[in-house]
Amino acid sequence: MRLTRCFVDAPLKPGSDLALPPDVANHLVRVLRLEAGDEAVLFNGDGNDYAARIAETSKREVRVDVLAAREVRNESPLRITLLQGIARGEKMDLILQKATELGVHAIVPVNSQRSEVKLDAQRAAKRLEHWRSVIVSACEQSGRTLVPGISAPANLAQAAQANDCALKLTLDPEGGCKLVSLRAPEKLSVCIAIGPEGGWSPHDRDALQNAGFSGLQLGPRILRTETAGLAAIAALQAKLGDL
Repeated sequence: MRLTRCFVDAPLKPGSDLALPPDVANHLVRVLRLEAGDEAVLFNGDGNDYAARIAETSKREVRVDVLAAREVRNESPLRITLLQGIARGEKMDLILQKATELGVHAIVPVNSQRSEVKLDAQRAAKRLEHWRSVIVSACEQSGRTLVPGISAPANLAQAAQANDCALKLTLDPEGGCKLVSLRAPEKLSVCIAIGPEGGWSPHDRDALQNAGFSGLQLGPRILRTETAGLAAIAALQAKLGDL
């Protein structure tokens, strides 16, 4: 039987015990109806799964005993960074969730000329917290023990220049690169830049070109922002990664 996996932002060590965070405790005991003696799997992003047994439940807290650690090696050898033009609500959640399942290493939400979502500092902080929770949930479901990084929303030009990946690509139906001709770089790191719902403006394309990005063709059709990044990640994983 597959045990429930939960992310805990705390040190984990076999032989130790700890009180679960309220949201995790509520999920295990009040949603899943687990009781003292039942087992679950915890992880904290250090690359291990930790077998745990519920030791005590009360109205105040739920305590577990950490039983054993197991190293999980399911990360792709290809480190993919997704520069994603910020999309609206559920579309952005879908992108983050599926990109995590597909093995992306890091995600950088970017603002561009045609971005339809404008976030002030307060809204950006709340949205970043929500995005991280989406990624963590996707790790719980997919079995990943390393949590992809997600950055605060950044300016496209700055994010593109700051990126140090060996291969830098942006989807373009008329681009000069094709998947069949891609060769694995010595450093297995790729950055793929995906525009927002309105697409990249000429100014955005210039910024990407100046930062060393090349246009990649994934067929003759124009893909929506919630499709484009996921298709690109899957294609790159199949070509250079572990799919």
